[in-house]
Amino acid sequence: MFANQMSERYEIMTSQHKKVAIVGAGIIGVNSVLEVQRRYPNYDLTLIADKFNEETLSDGAAGLLRPDTYVFGPSLEISQQWVDDSYSFYKNLLKNRYELCGINEVSGYMFSTKNPDIIKNHYMKNCSPDFREATDEELKAHSSVENQLKINYGSFFTSIVIECKLFLPWALKKISNSGVTIIKRKIESLEELCGEYDIIFNCTGLRAGKLCNDVNVLPIRGQVIRVKAPWVDKFYYWDSDTYIIPSISDGTVVLGGCRHFGSHNEQVNERNTEEIIEKCTTLLPSLKEALKTDYKVWVGLRPYRNKIRVETEHINDTVIVHNYGHGGYGITLAPGTVKYAVDLLNSVNN
Repeated sequence: MFANQMSERYEIMTSQHKKVAIVGAGIIGVNSVLEVQRRYPNYDLTLIADKFNEETLSDGAAGLLRPDTYVFGPSLEISQQWVDDSYSFYKNLLKNRYELCGINEVSGYMFSTKNPDIIKNHYMKNCSPDFREATDEELKAHSSVENQLKINYGSFFTSIVIECKLFLPWALKKISNSGVTIIKRKIESLEELCGEYDIIFNCTGLRAGKLCNDVNVLPIRGQVIRVKAPWVDKFYYWDSDTYIIPSISDGTVVLGGCRHFGSHNEQVNERNTEEIIEKCTTLLPSLKEALKTDYKVWVGLRPYRNKIRVETEHINDTVIVHNYGHGGYGITLAPGTVKYAVDLLNSVNN
């Protein structure tokens, strides 16, 4: 830890004045601004995006820090570090209750009716303090003869929910108040910024496929329902794609979901809505009452890449720092991949 502090002090002391553009104002982009600003306070930062806050993909996400178990990054060790760094970042924000940034600690379950591997998660086991198998009593309590639901496997753990409808405006206000220039502009090519900026952070999500001519980027269509159910205070996952995640700030819960690889369809699919309602109410019957009232359906295209791209590239004299391809785990991994990206920048600068 002492070595890390010394390294950061060295960065601050030796950092020259440079012009930096962060492109993209979703969860990856705003975290990039915060981290670069912390590590390089002498840099002149500009955040450029055509979408902010509720216009972004991040705003509609459920926001539970829970990565899937396949490897995201260059190695398992680096992927675990991304998760650990993200957990630590959000956990530190929990300490200051006066910061209304949408961060809450929430406990819950992963359940499966068919496969014990589904309820295992080596990433969360390594960073969540209370990860354990569900007890027989817990499995029985969440099973239902009436709904023909017999849960055979389960795990329990505590994690963090990041409500981007609060976090993004909080971060943008913090960024704006600190003197960062914010520009609403659609970038057609990263090259159009070269020459004007010394360093460009590419945090453009799905659009990075076009900007970088990266054929490995593709959308994963997701659809969720948000409904008022303040009595739900735990999260639930059932056989991967069915989930119930509470938003503590307003008493709503997010019900999901689906993963449609390669689909660009951003229209609501009524059949998907019916399937989500059927599965979520089977797992948690009390939601039937909530769904008698108004609820909102949201569709988003997750920016998937077979391996998340966090690496540097040079275009003429400009350093490009790529950070995209997180799929449905941008909120989970943002602070971790951002820290890794700025570490890469440090090595380039030196």
